[in-house]
Amino acid sequence: MAWRLEGTYFESCSCEVTCPCSATDFAAPADYERCRVLMAFHVDSGQVDGVDVGGMNVAVFADTPAMMIEGHWRVGLFVDGKASEQQAAKLTGVFSGQMGGPMAGLAPLISELLGVEKAPIEYHSEGRHHSLKIGDGVDMIVEDFASPLAPDGPPPKLAGGHHPANATLNVGHATSSRISAFGIEMENSGKNGFSAPFSWAQ
Repeated sequence: MAWRLEGTYFESCSCEVTCPCSATDFAAPADYERCRVLMAFHVDSGQVDGVDVGGMNVAVFADTPAMMIEGHWRVGLFVDGKASEQQAAKLTGVFSGQMGGPMAGLAPLISELLGVEKAPIEYHSEGRHHSLKIGDGVDMIVEDFASPLAPDGPPPKLAGGHHPANATLNVGHATSSRISAFGIEMENSGKNGFSAPFSWAQ
């Protein structure tokens, strides 16, 4: 069971900028009673057990208590509608944590799997701008911040944490975020956003 994936990621959650859960490595609670986050991934290149999954998109939705480290997470997965059955199965194995890797670190916190949905996923990421559309239920746009002290420089970063995507995250916010999925409705516009490249192997 060997695999590697490389690509880009971004997310929007219901916390204000910046999410205290990520900023403190789960030591502090979320801003509100529930933390609801959607993490979007685009695989630029990769294979899982010899199955090519380059070009595929996956999104992970989580609904958690404010103290995320306490567990009781409810999680659902979206897998790219253009994936074959074999590709979808392999991607589900990786992003659910069943096949090891960074997402396996979150698996002990999950108490309920809300489901795995195969759906059309439109993912775009260029410079500071990141957008995601999943069927009719998800529209999300995240912009990395531009520092007024160095507007042409890289975005501010959060570094040194244990986020599954990357230890260093670009800090931003959701200029638009509407999610209707797995029986949950939420609007995260103006809330926290992160982005980063990711490179995983097992």
